[in-house]
Order: sequence, then C-alpha cells, then structure tokens
Amino acid sequence: MIEINRIYWQTADDEMKARILLRASTDVSEQMPIVAEICADVKAQKDAAVLKYTEQFDGVRLAASDMRVSEQEFAFGITQVAPNVAEALRYAAKNIRNFHEAQKPEPMWMMEVDEGILAGEKVTPISDVALYVPRGKGSFPSVLLMLGTPAVVVGVPRIVVLTPPNPQGKVDPAILFVAHLLGIQEVYKVGGAQAVAAAAYGTETIPKCAKIIGPGNPYVTAAKRLLMGVIDPGIPAGPSESIILADESADPYKAALDLLIEAEHGPDSAALLVTESEQLADAVASYVQELVEAIESPTRRAFVLEVLRRYGGIVITNDFAQSVDFVNAYAPEHLEVMVKDPFSVLPRIVHAGEILLGEHTPITLCNFLLGPNAILPTGRSARTISSVSLHDFMKRSSIGYVSETALQRIAPHAIAMADVEGFETHGQALRKRLK
Repeated sequence: MIEINRIYWQTADDEMKARILLRASTDVSEQMPIVAEICADVKAQKDAAVLKYTEQFDGVRLAASDMRVSEQEFAFGITQVAPNVAEALRYAAKNIRNFHEAQKPEPMWMMEVDEGILAGEKVTPISDVALYVPRGKGSFPSVLLMLGTPAVVVGVPRIVVLTPPNPQGKVDPAILFVAHLLGIQEVYKVGGAQAVAAAAYGTETIPKCAKIIGPGNPYVTAAKRLLMGVIDPGIPAGPSESIILADESADPYKAALDLLIEAEHGPDSAALLVTESEQLADAVASYVQELVEAIESPTRRAFVLEVLRRYGGIVITNDFAQSVDFVNAYAPEHLEVMVKDPFSVLPRIVHAGEILLGEHTPITLCNFLLGPNAILPTGRSARTISSVSLHDFMKRSSIGYVSETALQRIAPHAIAMADVEGFETHGQALRKRLK
C-alpha cells in the first residue's frame, strides 16, 4: 500500500501546516563553502579551473578548445534528432514564439503629462545573457526553448548557452537542434557552479555576461546567490511544485494522473490535490495506487513515492472557499483548476506561477509547448515574482523633456520639495536658472 499524505486542513496542527506551505525550501548552506571555493578558483584560474571542475564533477576531460560547441558538432548533432522529436520541437517553438511576440512592448513611448512636459520610456535589450540549461539524468531542450525564445524575440545581442556535457563530452543533439532553430550559435559544455562563475567573471573562452538565467541544482543556486552582486541571477527556481485544485465535479482519474506530473521531478518536489470533496480524495488516492505501480522507471517511481509521503499528498478543506485560500497561501509554481466552471474561479486566484484551466490542460502541455513560459517562480515567490518573459531580457530607461516655458512654471514646486528634503544643490540648479 502506497503511503499518501492526507491532511485535513481545518484541524491540522501548526507544524504540519508550516511543513506543507514551506515545502522543500532551497537551503544551500551546505553547498556554500564548496561553491565559494569553486567561484574563487574560477575567478583566479579562469579556463583551467572550469576544466578542472568539469572533469571532477562531470567526469569529462576537455581541452579549452573543446568547451565551445564547434560548427561541425552543430552540423552533426542536429541530424541526430529523431524526426518526430524535431517536429515536436518545431511545433513548440512556434507556439512559444507566438506567445512571447505578443508580450513585446513599444520600443519607446512618450506622453505629455502637463503642458510643455514630456515623459516616457525607452526599452532596450540586455547586452549579453547566459542561458543555463541543466542536464541531470537527461536532456532538457524545452528549457532552452523557454529561455532562448524570449531572449531572441527581445533581440539580446549576445546569447550564450551553458549546459553540462554528457559522459561522451558532447551536448545532447536536441539542445543543439533548438539552439540552431533559435539562431543561437554560442553553446558551451560547462555546467554547475563553475558555469555560473565563468559567466559572472569571464574566462579566456567563456564571455562575461550581465545576467544568467535558468534552473539548476543546489550548487548552481548557491553560486547564483553568492555572485548576486557580480551577475544578475534571474528568477529563483527551486524544486518543482504543483497543486490540482478540484471540486466534486472533477474526474478523479485525470486528477490522479496530473497529481503525479511534477512529483516525478525529484524527491524534494511537491505535488498536492486540494479539494473539499472527501469522496473525490478517496477516488484519487485509489487511482494513484494503480498509477504509481505502473511507472516503469524505478528512479521516477521512487521520486513519486517520496513526494507523496513528504511534501505532497491530498489536502482536504472544509469548503471550496478554503481550498482557494489554501492555493493563494501556498502560491504554487503550477496550478491546475479542475472544477465545474474554471473560468469563474480565475479572478479568485491571486498567487500562482501559472494557472491551467479545465481537465484538458495538464501541466505537461505548458511545460513543453502550450506557449506560456514554463520557467516559473517556486517556493512561494509567485507572490511577488512572475514567470520568465520578455521582461527578463530587457530594461527600461525613463525619458523626460521640459520646455523653457514649462520650467518657469514648475520650478518653484521642485524648489519647495528640494528645500523640505534638505537638498541644497537640487534647489540651486533651479534657482539659478530662474535668475
């Protein structure tokens, strides 16, 4: 019998509530001393340090000349992608690009806020960005699609991809296929904390970048936190998490299927069904038993089992209003709304990385090809942070213009404010103009 957390939220004690809401927070204190040493080494020794740690952690010995994927590797790699995978990646790329094209702001806008006074904004792309694509036990071309597409749409002049090499010292063909699809030419076989440090400080081979963005393991997270003052680390991306918000109308089989989606990411993931219906909870729990036993990969099955007994499971509330309150308190990365009228619930959801409506919109679709970005805030950061978008790859400059006539009219107001705040030269710059 599979152990599944079942929490009655109204009567749960404070310790249980805190554990569920906190989930597996990304505590990298254990990794910090190691990462600090790696970063200092990369800063001092550059390529030599990157190559040393690549051999130590990835088990691959490379020469400095091998770090960047060559034209020949690109040409060969993209031919190794199976036709059905290539077709799927092209379809995903089209949807993701269409979505992000719709986010494009005006390059510049101005308005007359008062007679003779113009104010506005000018948008420019960040000059150079490193996209971090993890490897783990497989390949994640979808991550590169999600990171690379908005960077390309915005027009970032230099886009660098950093991804760990496979045991053969190569980059997975699907990653190269996506890079080629997006027109990204700089791909480096380096991952981990050493990749973050290389992008932050620059080496003989890897360029220094203004920003690095993309999910990674705790060592990558630790390096981003440590080097925050040197490089912009992008949005926080911790262990995966999801909530299936369901009422009595939900299909329990589909709810059970979708409950397991994010649970297979790792043992520190969180996957919850939240419902006021105990009958639905019972049915979902029964289906989960069957579905978990049918998972073919021992590794993925072990991950799911661990999640269901630790940070996942079923939360039973008093009523649907309490279910919605729980969702907003949790601020999940992924939220599926499986209720009779999902669009009516949408205005009540205020904290979630993504909101997927109806039983035909499982998380799988948005992770890969629906269009919205799947690099989402985790660990309750959805309360203040949004998914990756065009805005992560650009910056805004404020613009102002004041005519001579308008200056004469408004200067006394600014002088009064400068005086009350005690800024003498602020006021003088206006007083002397008026004279």
